[in-house]
Amino acid sequence: MRILIFHGYLLRGTGSNIYNAELTRALVGLGHEVHLFCQEERPEEFGFVDAVGRWDRGALHVEPAGGGAARRPARCTAYVPDIGGVLPLYVADKYSGFDARPFAELSDAEVERYIAANAAAVGEVAATVRPDVALANHLVMGPVVLARALAGRVPYAVKIHGSALEYTVRPDVARFGPYAREGLAGAAGVLAGSRHTAQSLWEVVGMPGLPARTRLLGPGVDVSRFRARPAGEARARLAALADRLAADRPGWGGEADAAQAIRAADPTRDQVVSYVGKLIAAKGVDLLIAAWPLVVGRAPDARLMIAGFGAYRPALLELVRVLGEGDLTAARAIARRGREDEGGPAGELHYLAAFLDGLAGAERERYRDAARAAMRRVHFAGRIEHDDVSELMSASQAVVVPSTFPEAFGMVLAEAACCGSVPLSADHSGLAEVTRMLAPAVPADLRPLLSFQLGAGAVPQLAQKLSGWLSRTGGRPQAWQQDLAKLACSEFGWQEVAQGVIQAAQGRLSGLPPVPAS
Repeated sequence: MRILIFHGYLLRGTGSNIYNAELTRALVGLGHEVHLFCQEERPEEFGFVDAVGRWDRGALHVEPAGGGAARRPARCTAYVPDIGGVLPLYVADKYSGFDARPFAELSDAEVERYIAANAAAVGEVAATVRPDVALANHLVMGPVVLARALAGRVPYAVKIHGSALEYTVRPDVARFGPYAREGLAGAAGVLAGSRHTAQSLWEVVGMPGLPARTRLLGPGVDVSRFRARPAGEARARLAALADRLAADRPGWGGEADAAQAIRAADPTRDQVVSYVGKLIAAKGVDLLIAAWPLVVGRAPDARLMIAGFGAYRPALLELVRVLGEGDLTAARAIARRGREDEGGPAGELHYLAAFLDGLAGAERERYRDAARAAMRRVHFAGRIEHDDVSELMSASQAVVVPSTFPEAFGMVLAEAACCGSVPLSADHSGLAEVTRMLAPAVPADLRPLLSFQLGAGAVPQLAQKLSGWLSRTGGRPQAWQQDLAKLACSEFGWQEVAQGVIQAAQGRLSGLPPVPAS
């Protein structure tokens, strides 16, 4: 079957990028022919890409990947449309080679030029390869690109990722809602990773009949990579990752001292805790950093690894620095500025502020003293390729997802569980739904430790839950951790996801899980 996928972004780093890379890999593995539209600078570096198509002065040129002999037919051809350098984003960030700006900061003319450039590219390829089905990613602008380019000639599905819905369409439905509705109108099926995302979609878009076309289908996990490993093996694989990072210094999104950061973690000596994801204010990494002195006070051998990139990285580094100096006044100033430090509007980080404001007297002094030592056990590893994330997770006792904003799914939680690492997250949106799926593998008395509540007590509660896990694992694998890994690996598989995407695009929705009422 020929399958056309429109993503429009990179194939590394963020959740939707990785989703499309792994989905394409799975489709190719099932024997399908994939035509993938993205803005990846070097798509030929992905093993499943056999050819790359680019436009030069309006003419499409397709070359074998890596300059080698052409495979016929190509299992996957990655196309990089010429969008004129302007890359619309859902969340402000920097991307090498692009004028990258949030949709809200673009003029109407710039938005229309972006859609038109992509639709022209998709239309040209579709006329030649004649795909059987297609998939559009994100609520805007992937679906409207396919609606205009395919004009009803090819059935397509839409995969909803939370960022476009929550960061772009919801804040300005008057401007972006029409684009969303135009793209959804022709979709044979709409896929959401969680009930929360589906209901949020229906509320924001307000289209009659949309719930009947919506089905639940989350991402998958490559269980051959994300799996539990003994501490000795995990240490050796981390060391090999550090050697690779030292030999090939990371570029975009990477840390100059990434290898040194990775070498600091030793799962045979430390209780390693990891965060893996974007470094933006909405991800709540500030809560984890603020909780860390309380965690280290109860687990002195705990070590925190932060892997990711994003516009809030400088503020997080500053938070670690000032806490390490015992300067709680400077930490409070960071909380007061909030998203302003990533280029957004000023707005206080309420949960961090509530914690710092609640410290007084002897408790404040104890926290200040603890923070000085604890911040020496916090390390920033920068962007790590998704193929290597499993090396960090399998070396971790726990992986924390402290997001303060709705999440479409909890893919990091599923990946962590497959690695036998405890998944601890904020209790809301898609994160809570994944936690409920994983909870049966954990003893009943430990299930409350899987999540924490957002609110004024978020920081101490996060510290208490994380410390509780570390005291129960103590560096020794528990039988329930093996059960957790087995359950996660059985629930999430990319081949099943790939087949579900095809079913949705064909409109065969009866075989896909409906969105539960509650």
